[in-house]
Amino acid sequence: MYARPSDLDDALGLLAGGDARVIAGATDIFPSAGERPLDGAYVDVSNVSGLRGARLEGNAVRIGASTTWSQIAMTDLPPAFDALKVAARDIGAVQIQNRGTIAGNVCNASPAADGVPPLLILNAEVELASRRGTRRVALDAFINGARSTVLAADEVMTAIVTTLPSPTMRSAFFKLGARRYLVISIVIVAVALDVVEGIVRDARIAVGACSPVAFRIWKAERRLIGAPARLGLGRSIEAEDLAVLSPIDDARATGNYRRDAALTLLRRAIDACTLGQTGGVV
Repeated sequence: MYARPSDLDDALGLLAGGDARVIAGATDIFPSAGERPLDGAYVDVSNVSGLRGARLEGNAVRIGASTTWSQIAMTDLPPAFDALKVAARDIGAVQIQNRGTIAGNVCNASPAADGVPPLLILNAEVELASRRGTRRVALDAFINGARSTVLAADEVMTAIVTTLPSPTMRSAFFKLGARRYLVISIVIVAVALDVVEGIVRDARIAVGACSPVAFRIWKAERRLIGAPARLGLGRSIEAEDLAVLSPIDDARATGNYRRDAALTLLRRAIDACTLGQTGGVV
């Protein structure tokens, strides 16, 4: 069964039995199927009104679940969202950016999901809807393992919501890959610094592709608060700060290489924030 409703209530009705799978851009599901034909039931929410676009709602920014990476890259958002916009421009090739959605990247829950670290530094929450009602879950609680989330079988993600960051908060995103496009990230880092009168008032650091789930590096964040925001600040990050990570050896890199690369990229991202730069692929 394949259904493409245009109304959220209709979509929730199709999901109520718990047997259907939600898709939107379908940029993950077709590659994962390989040469096997797709079977089962699918509810395509890409045509549901109200699930696309980013907008300000009071003191929050709401990003619709079906918003594509191309749309995010072109949306006028505060500087704290620059890391997310850089990630959007570097996810796959342009064709993937035009089809792939932010909710699909999050719900797929890959350890190397490019969108997750930039959302973690925004203290993002996900909004989940079903016939039973609507709930919000912090992103770091929503993804609870590699390819695993707390999304119930009858739920669909409707939005990602963040409290409106300070206008003085800057952010940067770096990822390490074998090439610029069509690559699974080896290391991902995202950093946000709120700098007021040359002093770091708030710091947020996240690392992806180095553990089953992306992590905030709380210990390092606390050390940065109160420090002068000047070039070289990144050197305050130490290898011990990354002890919470558990990088693996695989075909793309060894665990030790990932750990060393994460330290280098974090230092680079922090210094980029002090200079007002936003990062990219290295």
